[in-house]
Amino acid sequence: MKKCESLEEVREEIDKVDDQILELIAKRKDLVKQAANFKHSVEEIKADDRIDHVMDRVRHQALTLGVSPNLVAEIYQKMIDEMVETEIAQFRNVTNF
Repeated sequence: MKKCESLEEVREEIDKVDDQILELIAKRKDLVKQAANFKHSVEEIKADDRIDHVMDRVRHQALTLGVSPNLVAEIYQKMIDEMVETEIAQFRNVTNF
């Protein structure tokens, strides 16, 4: 962890982290869209068992990293909900050809 010497430097570092987070979210979205190519139905996309697995995994990882698991769960739930919709749209585009 970089030791910052000023508030401005802290903010610059936070901006860098935010950029990395956004890049990773975009990468995750691209992978989710690819996953649509391997699914056979919208119900398969809405896989509750997979969502439960992801949520359990990230909550555990949050605890390991000293981050609030409730915060992480809220962020992931929103992200997963949005990405499921993205995957459904991709699935429908792929299956319409």
